[in-house]
Amino acid sequence: MTPSARPPRADFLLVHAGQLLTLPGGPASRRGPAARDLGVIEDGAFACSDGRVIWAGSTDEASAFSGPDMRIVDAGGRLVMPGFVDPHTHPVFVGLREMEFALRASGATYQQIAEAGGGIASTVRTTRSASRAELAASLHDHLSDMLRFGTTTLEAKSGYSLDRDGEIESLELLAEAALNGPQTIVPTFLGPHAVPPEFEGRPDDFIAFMIDEVLPVVSSRKLAKYADIFCERNVFDPAQSARFLEAAMTAGLGVRIHADEFSAFGGAELAASLGAASADHLLMASDEGVAALAASDTTAVLLPATAFFLGLAFPDGRRFLDAGAAVALATDFNPGSCYCPSMPFVLSTAVCRCRFTVEEAIVAATANSAACLGLGGVKGTLQPGADADFTIWDLDDYRGIPYHLAAPDIVSVHCSSMPAWTKDDRSYPVQPARDRGRICMDESGWKAGR
Repeated sequence: MTPSARPPRADFLLVHAGQLLTLPGGPASRRGPAARDLGVIEDGAFACSDGRVIWAGSTDEASAFSGPDMRIVDAGGRLVMPGFVDPHTHPVFVGLREMEFALRASGATYQQIAEAGGGIASTVRTTRSASRAELAASLHDHLSDMLRFGTTTLEAKSGYSLDRDGEIESLELLAEAALNGPQTIVPTFLGPHAVPPEFEGRPDDFIAFMIDEVLPVVSSRKLAKYADIFCERNVFDPAQSARFLEAAMTAGLGVRIHADEFSAFGGAELAASLGAASADHLLMASDEGVAALAASDTTAVLLPATAFFLGLAFPDGRRFLDAGAAVALATDFNPGSCYCPSMPFVLSTAVCRCRFTVEEAIVAATANSAACLGLGGVKGTLQPGADADFTIWDLDDYRGIPYHLAAPDIVSVHCSSMPAWTKDDRSYPVQPARDRGRICMDESGWKAGR
């Protein structure tokens, strides 16, 4: 900013960030060298107007923005960075599965646990039997946990009712949470998460039910931005997955795929061929699948905490990064295979076990996650034009985030420049949607920004 330039009106100013990570770039995912560019500004500052960043630079340049009615936060030399964007979560459920976790630790197999009434069928039973108030309270708790770990934007899936009314209710609750809480929530319809008991042995009929009976309601009421399916052996095969996802695309939804988690099953290739926003898990993706993702705009979303939780081989991030794929990181928060709301833990795991550099992990958890949700340049960045979602850390160096394994280093979390959580106040605030830059649903559908 030149001395003669008149600064735009600002109502919020943050100064003296020891390191300010701006994560520069446009709406597309960062690849190659750009996937390591954090845009670090020493002794950084940024100004906001109505919840959006209008300027970022050094604190020495920030004096032009000071004024009597401005809110000013002095970061005191601490690290400041964009809020995390978690692009794969399952937060709408009731009922925990600690006993199943203990059985697995004692040597029980997945099949033995399922035969004993565990697995996803257990969560389906408890979620179907829960009242709307119980589901809403559980969702509130899960979102609050994510917020205190720095997640200000998340993709959230249905998928634990597997029937018409329950799936619709799950998406309705996500819409209510988006309106009444500080976080931005991107809703995904995951009706075909598994085959429910009433359709046992009839996966094709269940896909037909989801397409004919549930998808039209989701689409007409604009309850979701994306649709998703679990493409895996003994769940839904690539042909069934393509049938559902193509129907979702015809209905106006974007698509995502649970792909190649336990076997190389063609999920990555299918995602790339459909132009899906993401292919997620990918523990067993084939070389052809990795190449297909690298040649496409589909983001590879890796979930290292799930591998940690289940005792599986960790996803090889280097394999995807070096191939030239767009890569993002997510928690996969869910009741059965990864009860983890912590994006900082995901970063630690990605760096320690998945061959990410620190910088690549941060980009994958912010800018690239935002891009694969259609929010590139709006979320996961603090460059001008972005929503002012940010975290302040009790650190003076960004490398401390993965280095401090599972440490409570976040001092405060802010959404659209407003405080949403601090160490001193553990409450989950109610903040009207009109006060926040976010995904907004209007008559034409889900759109970024106000």
